Amino acid sequence: MKKRFLIVAGYPDSLLNFRGPLLNALVAAGLDVHVAAPDLPANSEVRQRLEALGVQVHEVPLNRTGINPVSDFCSLFKLWRLMRRLKPDLSLAYTIKPVIYGNIAAWLAGVPHRFALITGLGYAFQGEAGQRSWLKKIVQNLYRIALAKVNKVFFQNPDDEALFYDQGILNSANRKTVVVNGSGIDVDSFTVAHFPETTQFLLIARLLGDKGVREYVQAATKVRKQYPNTVFGLVGWIDENPNAIDGDELQSWVDSGVVKFYGRLADVKPAIADSSVYVLPSYREGTPRTVLEAMAMGRAVITTDAPGCRETVVHEKNGFLVPVKSTTELAAAMIHFIEKPELVVAMGRVSRLFAEEKYDVRKVNNHMLREMGIK
Repeated sequence: MKKRFLIVAGYPDSLLNFRGPLLNALVAAGLDVHVAAPDLPANSEVRQRLEALGVQVHEVPLNRTGINPVSDFCSLFKLWRLMRRLKPDLSLAYTIKPVIYGNIAAWLAGVPHRFALITGLGYAFQGEAGQRSWLKKIVQNLYRIALAKVNKVFFQNPDDEALFYDQGILNSANRKTVVVNGSGIDVDSFTVAHFPETTQFLLIARLLGDKGVREYVQAATKVRKQYPNTVFGLVGWIDENPNAIDGDELQSWVDSGVVKFYGRLADVKPAIADSSVYVLPSYREGTPRTVLEAMAMGRAVITTDAPGCRETVVHEKNGFLVPVKSTTELAAAMIHFIEKPELVVAMGRVSRLFAEEKYDVRKVNNHMLREMGIK
C-alpha cells in the first residue's frame, strides 16, 4: 500500500510555483500525495493544475496574516479533522501558520512523521529592536510549541537555523535540523538570454518595505541623476502584509519616471531577459527565489549582506553584496555595472554556473527526500 504524504501550505499558488518539482518528485517516488491550502475551490485553475500532477487537493481555511485566535483555532481544528480522516504517514508544512498549526494538528492527529520547512522569518522577525516585539514573542512561542512536535526542521539558510537555536525556539540539546539550498530552481526551464544594449536593472518582489523596495527606488533616483537614461524595472504587487507599500507611494514612483512598473507577472522570464542586472535589497530572506531565477538566466546580482541573500552571491564573482538599507552603496554597485558593462556578462556567466551547481531543484529535492527517509 502506498504511503500517504500531506503538504500544508498557506498560499495555493506556491504549491505550483515553489513546490511543483517537489510534488512531482514525491509522486515519482510512489507516494499518495495530498495538499491542503486555502482558496482552492473546485473550479480553481491552481486546483486543476495540481490534480493534473496526480495530487489530491483539500481546501482548508487559513489566513496568511494577522493573529485572530478564533480564526486560527478554526484552522487548527479543520487541519486536525482532515488529518484524522486522511491518516497520512508523513506531513510537511511550510510558511509560518502552516508550520505552526499544521504541525500541532499533525501531532494531535497522530501523523507518524512530521516535518517543517522554514522558508523565511516573515514580518514578525523584521524591524528594529522594540518594533513588533509583542508579535515576535507570540510567534516565537507558537513556533516553540509546534517545532517540539516535529521529527525534522528544514531551513533554507544557516542564519535562520542559528537564530532558532539562539532564541530557544529549538532545543540545542536535541538538534534535528537540516539546511537545504532554498527551494531550488529548474535550471533546464531557464535559459541564458541576450543582454539589452544598455545596462538595465530589475527588482521582482512583493511590494513590502522589508524587501528593500524603497531603497531600490532611492538608489535608482541617485543613479539617474548621473545616468538619466538608465532603466529600473519593478515587478510586483501590493500585498496585504502590514509592511506593504501603499498605492499612492507606488504611483508617485511611476509618475516620477524613476521606475518602470510592470505590475504582477505570471511569467517573469521576459522581464529578466530585458534586464542586465538583478537587484534585491531585502532585509532578510529564506533563499530568494527571484534571485535564483535571475541567476539561472545568467544575470549578475546585487543583493544585501543579509541572511538568505548572502548565500546566493560571492562578492565580486557573480555580483555585489551591499549593507542592508544602504542606498549609497547600492547605488555605487549599480554605477559599477554601468561604467564597466563587461562585468554584466562575466558575472552573469558565474551566476548561471552557481545555479547549476548549487541550486538545481533536483539536487535540493533529492536532499530533502533523503532526509525524510523517502530516498
